Amino acid sequence: MIRDTDTLQALLGSIRRFVREVLVPAEKQVDETDEIPTHIVQGMKDLGLCGMTIPEDYGGLGLTTEEEVLAAIELCQTSPAFRSLIGTTIGIGSQGILMDGTEAQKQEFLPRLATGEILASFALTEPEAGSDAASLRTTARRDGDHYVIDGTKRYITNAPYAGIFTVMARTDAAIPGAGGITAFIVDAGTPGIAFGKRDRKMGQKGSHTCDVIFDKVRVPANRIIGGAANTGKGFRTAMKVLDKGRIHIAAVCVGAAERMLADALRYAMERRQFGQPIAEFQLVQAMLADSQTELYAARSMLLDTARLRDEGQNVATEAACCKLFASEMCGRVADRALQIFGGAGYVADSGIERFYRDVRLFRIFEGTSQIQQVVIARNMVRAAQG
Repeated sequence: MIRDTDTLQALLGSIRRFVREVLVPAEKQVDETDEIPTHIVQGMKDLGLCGMTIPEDYGGLGLTTEEEVLAAIELCQTSPAFRSLIGTTIGIGSQGILMDGTEAQKQEFLPRLATGEILASFALTEPEAGSDAASLRTTARRDGDHYVIDGTKRYITNAPYAGIFTVMARTDAAIPGAGGITAFIVDAGTPGIAFGKRDRKMGQKGSHTCDVIFDKVRVPANRIIGGAANTGKGFRTAMKVLDKGRIHIAAVCVGAAERMLADALRYAMERRQFGQPIAEFQLVQAMLADSQTELYAARSMLLDTARLRDEGQNVATEAACCKLFASEMCGRVADRALQIFGGAGYVADSGIERFYRDVRLFRIFEGTSQIQQVVIARNMVRAAQG
């Protein structure tokens, strides 16, 4: 749902200019140094990007799902690492508080997240709990009016500079699976929190992940998302957050694919072989046409799902479809784009080599393609059974 077309177009125009004038020129530097310059971080905060999904009542832009999708597509016409810097704050790091938090929790944290004063991270994955998130082993033991958290979280995006974590921990060991898991808001500076070394990744340089170790970390009981009544309901919060996150990641995939396809088309029109631009060769045209067709399909299903969510419908299946198709599509576009560039695409200066590495992650995080297939099929079976 788009609330005001003129206002939205002004926002999208601002993001488009920022991407073109600030982010694109910095892509190579970020990939080589694995750091996003401070002035770029501040520029993203100044644009209000940290508050895209946070309601206006809490200082954010309060974008609808459709508006958020369109903004994400614009923001991702450049290296995905820039979006990743704010991704956990506008997504899985804040949305649990927004969806299930108490009013006091919303008032305390959402305004600070909206301005970028603090960034949020989402601590669910563990060394032995990834796709099977319900098997997590981090524990939270009640001790008076506090809980004591022990455990290790892995591959936590933005952990090195997060201000708060949404931590999933098991509060009832007697309940197997998802039932005994509770969601906590934990200040990053709480004693007992330590960080592993930053992970060296094949792509998305500038976006940092690491282990987060909780060693007898004392957290007030009132930091359970939603309060005491939500003890043991954290997994449900996590799944709601991830449903929305899948829509956002699909938008990221569409934006990155649009950029790669535009670069490939430009190169195909400029590069000459056998006396003519390679864009004139039918086999190159086939790669361009297949990419455009799949991109159009991904964008269409993404916008349809966003609108359904804005209407209040349950889009768990559609969100999984979007994430599955868009992430796989993005990988295929990357492969074709590199093929069109040929030898020039295999060397680092082309930019396509970097995107090829960057977008590979999309088929893995926030639910692998295989997990999306399982989610979709299980929901189909449930619907058929009535």
